[in-house]
Amino acid sequence: MMRLLFLLSALSLSLPASGLADEKGKGKKPAQPKTPTGYTDTPYLPGGKWRVHDDARPRPEVVTPGETAASAPSDAIVLFDGSNLDEWVMEKDGSPADWIVKDGFMEVPPRGQGAGGYIKTKREFGDVQLHVEFATPEKVEGNSQGRGNSGVFLLGGYEIQVLDSYENKSYADGQASAIYGYKPPLVNASRPPGKWQTYDIIFEAPKWDAEGNLLKRAHVTVLHNGVLTHHHQDFLGPSGHKRVANYNQIREKGPIKLQNHSNPTRFRNIWVRELDLSANE
Repeated sequence: MMRLLFLLSALSLSLPASGLADEKGKGKKPAQPKTPTGYTDTPYLPGGKWRVHDDARPRPEVVTPGETAASAPSDAIVLFDGSNLDEWVMEKDGSPADWIVKDGFMEVPPRGQGAGGYIKTKREFGDVQLHVEFATPEKVEGNSQGRGNSGVFLLGGYEIQVLDSYENKSYADGQASAIYGYKPPLVNASRPPGKWQTYDIIFEAPKWDAEGNLLKRAHVTVLHNGVLTHHHQDFLGPSGHKRVANYNQIREKGPIKLQNHSNPTRFRNIWVRELDLSANE
């Protein structure tokens, strides 16, 4: 009896594990299904072009972000890297930009030195994401609009105001990051004079039909030093001084401009991304 039990035990140890599994489970476990990359049998989203989780829907283009939030991503056009003004010309006559370049920044030239005036990009843009860093003079001179005044213009005419608004009273729609002459910023996020500040701007250009009828106003979202100061805010038209803006000029692309207001304001690290806002439609 003991010998019989020993033989049966030895026989069971010699059987392959797969054989036992075949007897119990009739083969190997079925392979786990892979996570699907999309679906072809889900309902259509409103409009009928794509299904929910549609496997055929184009995936977003890969963009490598900068090392920091202020660094240019891989698809950006660098408009000023601190070394030269090759991307810029004078607004008035298209001649080479004459602003001062030193120590990694550009600076509005002092009154009476050089030709002076606004500068603009050689390239023209429509919908964009724009990053600009600026510093108003550390030595405070003047007050209100005479203190650290400049401006960033989208599409050649839609201004986001640059001003030393740190403990400096001026009219509300002329504050730093205001839509000049129209909308004050939601808050005053200004740093003290001489400190570097940032604007991150999402600008949507206006749109017209073939007959020249305005279909969509320009809109802007602005973060000043990382603080939201405008959220998808419309423009009344290209900005102006002591007048109400309007859309009397048909223009869907234009240069980016920086203002010479005779204050030695500095700029650095300027880059732009051209946006296709119809890509997600």
